[in-house]
Amino acid sequence: MTSESHSVPIIDISPLVNDSEGQSVVATKIGEACREVGFFYVVGHGVSEALQHRLEHLSQQFFALPERTKQAIAMKKGGRAWRGHFPLGHELTSGQPDLKEGIYFGEELGEEDPSVQAQVPLHGANLFPDCLPEFRETVLEYMDALTQLGHTLMQGISLSLGLDANYFAQHFTTNPLTLFRIFHYPSSTPAESSENWGVGEHTDYGLLTILKQDQVGGLQVKTKQGWIDAPPVEHSFVCNIGDMLDRITRGLYRSTPHRVLNKSGTSRYSYPFFFDPNFSAKIFPVDLSQTKIPNQEYSERWDQANIYTFEGTYGEYLLAKVSNVFPELQRGVMK
Repeated sequence: MTSESHSVPIIDISPLVNDSEGQSVVATKIGEACREVGFFYVVGHGVSEALQHRLEHLSQQFFALPERTKQAIAMKKGGRAWRGHFPLGHELTSGQPDLKEGIYFGEELGEEDPSVQAQVPLHGANLFPDCLPEFRETVLEYMDALTQLGHTLMQGISLSLGLDANYFAQHFTTNPLTLFRIFHYPSSTPAESSENWGVGEHTDYGLLTILKQDQVGGLQVKTKQGWIDAPPVEHSFVCNIGDMLDRITRGLYRSTPHRVLNKSGTSRYSYPFFFDPNFSAKIFPVDLSQTKIPNQEYSERWDQANIYTFEGTYGEYLLAKVSNVFPELQRGVMK
């Protein structure tokens, strides 16, 4: 399958992963994708296929468990850490319930961690099912691998902006906020799916999303020409820009609306990993005046929101969004 057959480009990032020649070519391709689509596939990423298969197998085992067993790690038990399982229809997008269930994970932090002791929201320990003892090890290993990939991709994005490769690491992601989700979209008929979005139209909050999707498909991306499918591509991840990268690049790299519609008649699984600024990182726009890339004129977003005037920390921005997704967590997380 070639990149010419897709409106979403496929980029081999192995020069970035291996720190070899060709990094500037890869960075140029990433920059073009960020400006034109806001989405791109990456191959040559180096993440273990065996690890991915293990994650898939254990995820399917978990979602096949009885509801009572899954609720033993319900999100309400995760408290301020915002971790655990939520059942079908309990997550909202644009105020509407999504046709999916899922598990939330984050960086594994013990009680001795300063952020946990300070009761910083979204920091703490994960919740894992006792009946799947390999799940914990697999999820944490996968998150470590994707964190490294996130750093690598942000180096490519830095270079694409004419900045030092470590620009984002120095200013925003020395210790990134990493959040990982596993979603299960139950099977439905085409008629049912047309009325029930797995995930409605939205943009992501942070810097970069790295998505592993199964072979079922259903991801759709909103382009200038309209909605297009972003089908599964073997051995790839799908990457997309979040609102904070949009804000930091002054609208040059736009966060693109996307949605999920599962019309397959079978279950769909997806694994989005969010590589975001540190919770306490101050958000400010990149100075592009010394590069060949002109600053982008602000234009109206799909949701009429104005992210370009936001000033503050990434944590402040994220917490303002949390209550829109899980209203019942507002008291537990927004304190």
